[in-house]
Amino acid sequence: MIDTYEVLIIGGGQAGLAMAYALKQQNTPYIILDENEKPGASWEQRYDSLTLFTPRNYSSLYEYNIEGEPKGFPSKGEIASYMRKFILENDLSIKHNEKVWSVAKNKNNTFSIESESNTYVANQVVVATGAFHDPFIPNIHDQTIPFMIHSSEYKNSNQVPEGKVLIVGSGNTGVQIAAELSHSHDVILSSSKKIKNIPNQIVGKSLFWWLDVLGISKATPHSLVGKFLQKRDPIIGNDYKRVKKQVKRVSRLMKMEQGKAYFQKDRPIEINSIIWATGYRNRYDWIHIEGVIDLKGKPVHTFGESTVKGLYFIGLSWQSRRSSALIYGVEKDANYVAQLVIKRQKS
Repeated sequence: MIDTYEVLIIGGGQAGLAMAYALKQQNTPYIILDENEKPGASWEQRYDSLTLFTPRNYSSLYEYNIEGEPKGFPSKGEIASYMRKFILENDLSIKHNEKVWSVAKNKNNTFSIESESNTYVANQVVVATGAFHDPFIPNIHDQTIPFMIHSSEYKNSNQVPEGKVLIVGSGNTGVQIAAELSHSHDVILSSSKKIKNIPNQIVGKSLFWWLDVLGISKATPHSLVGKFLQKRDPIIGNDYKRVKKQVKRVSRLMKMEQGKAYFQKDRPIEINSIIWATGYRNRYDWIHIEGVIDLKGKPVHTFGESTVKGLYFIGLSWQSRRSSALIYGVEKDANYVAQLVIKRQKS
């Protein structure tokens, strides 16, 4: 028997939960399919010392505040627990261990969704796999390096062998890991551009409070401010202070050869380990609907509304504003997409 739903949400992270909550408030039937075995699993898999750069009062969904000091910064475990509590308190409908393999459009304008264990039909589909799904490693490997992992596999300094460790990528994750490893290892941080850093707090107020007050958090992707920030997004927090003092910083990594790293503007360095803090790429080859994904592999959408009626995205970086991929920012997009869903449901 094929399960049929009004709305099927693919992904049970913060974006999927926000979407489910918004739909439930409007009494719109839905189901979440999530590939993980339990809520918050993707957070628990991250490195041990991970803390958010958003304080607790900017790390909550809707009015459900995360416990603890509001101005403090939550750990990954706190966020995982918060996700589980959010699901229970709101009685959200979610099926775990359901990895979606295929989404296709039917002739009657419904959607067929194939998972590992079932087939579903939905009138509308929301893709909530988020902005950080598939680890990305550039194609410049060197098999002679004895230890090489993506940052998604990094847990703590104990797993990294002695010797020089090269961290490729200077985003928040790369800088945090570099700062942590600098206590015990000889660390080199490779960056493709000049690193800009902003502290978590300015004059006693959270950075995100200032972003709200100045209206920067509301900047849209195509605005002048939005375009500027997308090109020059800074590192947030105090880890970079330690990196500047304790870590050798080099330019873009160009190639790896026989245990040596070659850079754009610096001399080659022999290294023992590599951690690729090179981010994530979302694969959408499982969406078998023409025109939804562009030639670069990115969704074609307007604030989450795709080119195909009844198909939406949520949780994307800069979906409608800078905070779209963050916990505190995703609810605005969820409310907007929910209104689109309801409008189509009534048409």
